[in-house]
Amino acid sequence: MPFKIKTLNAISPVGLDRLPKDEYLVGDGVENPDALLLRSAKLHGVEIPASVLAVARAGAGTNNIPIADYSAKGIPVFNTPGANANAVKELVVAAIFLAARNIIPAAAFAHRLDGDAASMDKAVEAGKKNFVGFELPGRTLAVVGLGAIGVEVANAAVGLGMRVIGFDPAITVEHAWNLSALVERETNLEAMLKQADIVTVHVPLVDGTRGLIGAEQLAAMSESAVLVNFARGPIVEVPAVVAALETGKLRGYVCDFPRPELNKHENVVTLPHLGASTNEAEENCAFMAAEELKAYLEDGTIKNSVNFPSAELPRTEGTFRIAIANSNVPNMVGQISTLLAAEGLNIADLLNKSRGDLAYTLVDVNGEVSADALAKVRSIEGVLAARVI
Repeated sequence: MPFKIKTLNAISPVGLDRLPKDEYLVGDGVENPDALLLRSAKLHGVEIPASVLAVARAGAGTNNIPIADYSAKGIPVFNTPGANANAVKELVVAAIFLAARNIIPAAAFAHRLDGDAASMDKAVEAGKKNFVGFELPGRTLAVVGLGAIGVEVANAAVGLGMRVIGFDPAITVEHAWNLSALVERETNLEAMLKQADIVTVHVPLVDGTRGLIGAEQLAAMSESAVLVNFARGPIVEVPAVVAALETGKLRGYVCDFPRPELNKHENVVTLPHLGASTNEAEENCAFMAAEELKAYLEDGTIKNSVNFPSAELPRTEGTFRIAIANSNVPNMVGQISTLLAAEGLNIADLLNKSRGDLAYTLVDVNGEVSADALAKVRSIEGVLAARVI
């Protein structure tokens, strides 16, 4: 039987081609799917089909998915961190130039000019003084969040001759290795903001980052700083931004999230959520999401899950694999091992990983796992889901 994947949005063929047609049934009309593949479709309030084993979003943010609901059923939710990093980085760099050189209001001024060439030339000479900007070399950029996108933005800014300071208490070893040695590290957010001419945020939207940049943080910024937000709108408190713009504390705000109160302000540039809107980014995200689902469905491998730990165990030849999602409680592995031994199943290899309240166990056993044995595994208190691969 082929694996069945239901698509909830248009997904790039580059990604879908990673799912062989003789092994996968893929489409928006698939019933009883083994997995869901989506981009922006909202799953909040949508019943989870009993057949679903995994969900993959072709993108980084997962606020359109009720993670806790899927976790409770032992369903890993995958995203594609870094797949759209270059696209977002390029737009952020463009946003910095837009703000530094007042390009949008200057272009609007030029577009409104009327009359013959001579009168336009005269108006240009008289009006250009209203759009004087600043150059980037020597200016300080503060990067809040040093994930895949934040690291690329920081490195690009170093290449532009800027002084770059980064803040990320949870930076991974992988991202730290990719960060330019010229990027300074700051452990206190407010201390970093005081030094910045431009601040750009690159953190996911979670409870701890909602309103991360508010009145207190804006007050800590240097005078006439520029704020750039291409992460998620609610990370920045819009009323506080408007107030800071009115007092001149902020020179400008550039973001990917239009709001009525922002669009009325002359020192704000809003774009229509273009961060990952390139053909290349869509292809990269689709490719990665398809690969994540393929690895999980075929081998139980977890990579880039937002709720379960990463887990990869090389297959032991001639064995059957049991993949178990469970609560992170004591003696879970002991209970599983004891049960399998009672069923006459020898464990050839085992991997157990945990992440917060959740854990994931892969067990390779010598011998076929009966439906009764699998049912007994599922009945262990704390086991959220289990299957034989």
